[in-house]
Amino acid sequence: MGLGLIAGSIAMALRKTGFSGNLLGYGRSRERLEQALSRGLIDEFTLDLDYALENADLVILAAPALASEKILRQILPKSNVPDGPIVTDVGSVKGNLLRVALETCGSFPPKLVLGHPIAGSEKSGNGAATEDLFEGRRVILTTLPSNDKNSVELLTEMWRSLGAEVVEMSVTEHDKFLSATSHLPHILAYNLVNVLSKRFEANTIFDYAGGGFRDFTRIAGSDPTMWRDIALANREEILKSMDDFSSDLNLLRLAIEQNNAKSLLDIFTRAKNARDSFSET
Repeated sequence: MGLGLIAGSIAMALRKTGFSGNLLGYGRSRERLEQALSRGLIDEFTLDLDYALENADLVILAAPALASEKILRQILPKSNVPDGPIVTDVGSVKGNLLRVALETCGSFPPKLVLGHPIAGSEKSGNGAATEDLFEGRRVILTTLPSNDKNSVELLTEMWRSLGAEVVEMSVTEHDKFLSATSHLPHILAYNLVNVLSKRFEANTIFDYAGGGFRDFTRIAGSDPTMWRDIALANREEILKSMDDFSSDLNLLRLAIEQNNAKSLLDIFTRAKNARDSFSET
């Protein structure tokens, strides 16, 4: 459901493993579905939600965060039955989907296993899909005690077959960690490019941009709709991360303003040591 970069890459990676099951695409855009069919990513497609659910053993929800909420509200009443399909997602926010599931079903559906592959690209659409996107990457499953063990095991096996490492954590931990390590960096990159494009003639400033600028702002080329949805879906945790960042940025500004070389060196050294440790893992 939602044949963009991630779902397209899952399809390609499954094909690479020798998976011989039927891959059915569902969405609202016939053009995107036809593109996926022509590339061999799927075997068939439908615009009929009931047909999709009736013919699925596993549903992978790969729409933007806010759109995923709406789709989940539609599919859970139809899929949350004893012989219904396993339902999972690939989104960067989990709290919003947990809330929707509880509001829709009253309790968390056993065969709904929320997941998030820590993989992606600033490119979007199934035209950017690759068969090796998940190799050596980590996939987080935010399992709950009520989850059906067989459903969790099947998804774990699927992701491992695509070359990923599977870990489990709570919904709260996931949204807190990702707000700091993924959502905040994207917001900063978007903001930096936005500020500079308004302050200077865009072509002029980018002509003199070095590798550091290009590396840091690469993710500002990501899909704006997707990141708008993420910012709103994980609003509370992102605001906390932004407040922490702003507080430390003010300290850095004060050190520069006061010509405090020692504070600057301490901050930069601590950051370098932390980054070096991350690079070694």
